[in-house]
Amino acid sequence: MRRIDRKGNDRTANKTITIDETDKAILNRVQSDFPVVSRPYLAIADELGITEDDVITRLKKLKKNNFIRRIGGNFVPEKLGFVSTLCTATVSEDKIDSFTKVINLYPGVTHNYLRDGSFNIWFTFIAPSMEEIKSNLKQISKETGVKEIFNFPATKVFKIRAHFNL
Repeated sequence: MRRIDRKGNDRTANKTITIDETDKAILNRVQSDFPVVSRPYLAIADELGITEDDVITRLKKLKKNNFIRRIGGNFVPEKLGFVSTLCTATVSEDKIDSFTKVINLYPGVTHNYLRDGSFNIWFTFIAPSMEEIKSNLKQISKETGVKEIFNFPATKVFKIRAHFNL
């Protein structure tokens, strides 16, 4: 499966990298309860008995090698007055790359993925209103020529904590 990031870069993992126990400890620490301090990488380094530069260097290596996608905050859209939806589209094989590049330009698209079946591209969209999402989906259809884009607004969110203990 190919993953195209917001800048149009292919982020598909195409090689295997080896991580050591220090990499695993850093990854375990940054997944949840990221330190909200002026120098979070220094706080992590102090906890692990390594240098701040080592933490930053290792995370850059892991990101460069597509082992991690990003480090950033997540928020609950409803608590901020936003709405979220799951969308799917039927995209021909020859348009998948161009379609994903277009949807990735929209700041409310948090991620997308390719699946088997007629509805082959799935993505999540968050915005201040459902009207804005609908308007953006119409614009995406116009820009890409993809006519079948379906919108499945969230009616109830069942959030799980995803933490992978390495």
